[in-house]
Amino acid sequence: MTATREAVPSPTMAATARRPDRADPRILFLQGFLKRPREVGSIIPSSRFLERRVVRFAAVSEARTLVELGPGTGGTTRAVLRAMRPDAKLLAIEINPRFAQLLRQTVSDPRLCVYEGSATDLPDALQLFALPAPDLVLSGIPFSTMPRDVAVSILRAVHAALAPEGRFVAYQVRDRVELLGREVFGPARVETELLNLPPMRVFGFGKSHPI
Repeated sequence: MTATREAVPSPTMAATARRPDRADPRILFLQGFLKRPREVGSIIPSSRFLERRVVRFAAVSEARTLVELGPGTGGTTRAVLRAMRPDAKLLAIEINPRFAQLLRQTVSDPRLCVYEGSATDLPDALQLFALPAPDLVLSGIPFSTMPRDVAVSILRAVHAALAPEGRFVAYQVRDRVELLGREVFGPARVETELLNLPPMRVFGFGKSHPI
């Protein structure tokens, strides 16, 4: 009887197997938009001007537990991490597997937790990482392309998960999140960032009172 010897990969094959996906984030973002435009909502990542506005508008430096819905390729995630306090935690919830993988490979900050799944999984994601009720939830996911019941479900999940004085901040091209958010949170505070393609509006809601 002839023994079967397990094939040993060559050094080149092994290196290739271990090599992480280092594709250009801008290309990944465009590919994500082309494959799932209702989930991504834009053909390019946020500009640094929008990232700065979101960080300032949301008062990121004041929060201890933060959640980001739809971090994409991580531009806003990095801006948030730079502004966060040293003892804070950021939970990023991303439905696109390639985007979630990219975040894990390229962001080594121990304050970041990456959860691959839907924004409606927010309670489960918080429980998985043993995180308390968040002070702040940020969202770049496009509410304007979602079925109404899904959008309202996400907003209700955010409202239920937030700490009593928590706030929800969403940056969007259209104002649908403002219209739907009134049903759950009440009126929103709104700012516009023109130095982004396309221009974006930033909507802020408070759990217990307007922000």
